[in-house]
Amino acid sequence: MADLVRRAAEQWPQRVAWTFDALDQELTFADVDRRSDAFAALLAEHGVTAGDRVALMLGNRPEFPLAWLAAAKLGAAMVPVNTNYQDYDAMHVLAHSGARVVLTTAQHADLLTRIKGSTSLHHVLDVDAVPIPDAQPPQGPAPVPETIANIQYTSGTTGAPKGCVLPHRYWVSLAAGLVEDFPRINAQDTILTAQPFHYVDPQWNTALGLASGARLVVLDRFHPTTFWSKVREHEVTWLYCLGLMPKLLLDMPPSEHDLDHRVRAISASAIPPDLHAALEKRWGVPWFEAFGMTETGSDIRMTPEDHDDTVGTGCLGRAIAGREVAILDSTGAPVPRGTTGELAIRGVGLMHGYFRDEDATARAFRAGWFHTGDLARMDEHGRVYYAGRTKDMIRRSGENITAGEVERVLQLHPAVDVAAVLPEPDELRGEEVHAVVVLRDENCTPDDLADFCGRQLAYFKVPRYWTFRAALPRTASERVAKPALRAELETDQPPRYDRKTQQWT
Repeated sequence: MADLVRRAAEQWPQRVAWTFDALDQELTFADVDRRSDAFAALLAEHGVTAGDRVALMLGNRPEFPLAWLAAAKLGAAMVPVNTNYQDYDAMHVLAHSGARVVLTTAQHADLLTRIKGSTSLHHVLDVDAVPIPDAQPPQGPAPVPETIANIQYTSGTTGAPKGCVLPHRYWVSLAAGLVEDFPRINAQDTILTAQPFHYVDPQWNTALGLASGARLVVLDRFHPTTFWSKVREHEVTWLYCLGLMPKLLLDMPPSEHDLDHRVRAISASAIPPDLHAALEKRWGVPWFEAFGMTETGSDIRMTPEDHDDTVGTGCLGRAIAGREVAILDSTGAPVPRGTTGELAIRGVGLMHGYFRDEDATARAFRAGWFHTGDLARMDEHGRVYYAGRTKDMIRRSGENITAGEVERVLQLHPAVDVAAVLPEPDELRGEEVHAVVVLRDENCTPDDLADFCGRQLAYFKVPRYWTFRAALPRTASERVAKPALRAELETDQPPRYDRKTQQWT
C-alpha cells in the first residue's frame, strides 16, 4: 500500500485523487502522499510502531483513508470501527483488537471515554482538534506484502464479529485484478463509492484509485433520490453497489436524464434477478454481478463474455484470475456440476485468518480451501450460481448481523431467561431482525428490550419483531434448536410485536 501511494504521487502528482462530495474537498495524489506522511508522523508521536493496531471511528472524510494509509506506511494495522456502534459492539472491537490509539471526532468522544477503561486504548485523538505535524517520511522497516494492513471486523456465523487479518497483498491484489482484468479501470476513469469507510468497499475503491490513477468520488452516504444526479455531476464512469441499492434506485421516479451519464459499466453484488433487465434498460448500461467477502476480497465476477446470456439468472460469473472456486459436499469432496453444495475459495491475497481466533480460522480454512458458508452450484462452463447460505445470520439492508451477538446482548438483560434471533423476510430491507424471548419478568416489554439493545448495539442490529414464548426447543447439547423453533412459529403463529408500528399482530 505504501508503494501504491508513492507510485501514484510520482506518476499523477497534480491529478485529483479524491473528491469528497459533501465536504466539497479534493486531494491530489501528491496531497494524499504528503498528508498521509503527516498522519504517520502523528501516529508515531503517540507511540505507534510496526505491528501496532490503530482504530478509526470516523465518517466519510479524508482523515479516514489518510490515517489508514499512514498506518500502512508505518507497518501498523488499521481497525475500522462502525460509527453506528454503541458500548457493547464498539468495546468488543477495540478490546479484542488491542488497538492502542483511536482517531475519531467529538461525535464519538463520550462513547470512547466511557469504554476506554475496558480496552487497550492509550490515546483518543480528535482529528478536528489534534495538531497534525509536518509531513516526513516514516522511519523504521518498510512493510512487505504480507504485513498486516487491517484487522477488519465482520459478522461471522456465530458469536461476536471476528477480525479478518488482511495483509497489504490483499488490497494490492484486489486492486490489480480490477485494473488488469474487467472492468479494466484506468486513469481516464472516475469511480464512486457511497458506502461508509468502515466497510471494505470504500477501502478497496481507495486502493483501486491509487493503482489505476482513477479519481475516486466519495459520497457521505447512499441517497437514492440524489444518487444519479451525483453520478452525472461528477462524470462517473464506473461504480459498485450492493444490497438494496439497485431496488431503491429503480423505485425512484423515472427521469428524462436517466440516460444522460458517462457510466460504462456497473458492478454489483446480489442484483435482484427479476430486476436485472429493468435496471439495464432504465439507465442504458450493463450491470455485472460480482461476489466477494471480507475474508477473501474479490473472487467471482461476471464479464462481458458471459453477460448477455446470464441477465436475470442470478449467475455470479466465473472465478477471477488468481482464484479457484469449488462446490463441496459436507465431507469436503467436490459435487457434480449442477449440484448445490458449499462454495469454497482459494488463491492469492486472502486473509491470513481470524485475529486471535485459531479455532475459527481452522474451521474456515480446511484442506487448503476457505469455506464461505454460502451455497452455490456451478454449470458446465464454470459459471457459479448463488443458492443461499448456511450461516446463522440476518442480512438487513446490506448489513450482516450475527444472530449470536444480538442474543448475547439480550441475555445481559435481567428480565431475559433465553433468547433466539431469527431473520424475518422483508420486502424493503431483505430481512429484518426477529427476537424470540423467554422472560423471567413478565412486566418487561418489547420496547424495554429494544431500548436496552439500542444502548449496546448499532441501530440496525436492534430487533424490529418480538415474540415471547414460555420455552424454546433445545438440542441435546441444550442449544436452541432453531429449525424446530421456526417450525413452531409457523404452526402456532403466536402474537408478534412490531416495533415499527408499535402493534401486536
